[in-house]
Amino acid sequence: MKPTILTVIALLAVHLAVALPAAAAEGDYHINPGDVLIVTVWNEQDLTMEALVRPDGKFSFPLAGELQPSGRSVADVQAEIKQRMETYIPDAVVTVRVKETTGNVAYVVGKVNRPGPVPMVQDTTVMQALAYAGGTAQFAKLGSILILRMSGGTQTALPFDYDDMLDGKGLEQNVVLQPGDTVVVP
Repeated sequence: MKPTILTVIALLAVHLAVALPAAAAEGDYHINPGDVLIVTVWNEQDLTMEALVRPDGKFSFPLAGELQPSGRSVADVQAEIKQRMETYIPDAVVTVRVKETTGNVAYVVGKVNRPGPVPMVQDTTVMQALAYAGGTAQFAKLGSILILRMSGGTQTALPFDYDDMLDGKGLEQNVVLQPGDTVVVP
């Protein structure tokens, strides 16, 4: 029996009702090396600056010193700057904004039409990254794609079978990419 349009809409609504709270629970955007932040302290003109998060995940800010924002939320970094400045400016009103998310990229390499970085302005799955790369090339080994991921100094390889995805199987392998992930298409 074919599902009716109302059945499909009802299933979609249930999926969204479950998925949205889960996504919100994961928290805010986490800062990455390469991101550009704007840090301001209200009523302190000399304490307004753009800060590029260096490859080591740090940046410097007057009166607060070296900060490690990489992997942390904007709210966390904002609270740390305020706490570090408390001695110099009691009750400072600190604002941190992400101006550019240029550090939020994954990479697609190998037998694709446009290998290179994939800017991730929203959650990006493996299939979406492959689409951004212009799709796979003619002789790509679609059943042997790997996602290389660094975690805690250790690199892991997650298998991805494009053919299974096309058949609607193994949908769980279409993971959301993390900054720095590399999709390898042999």
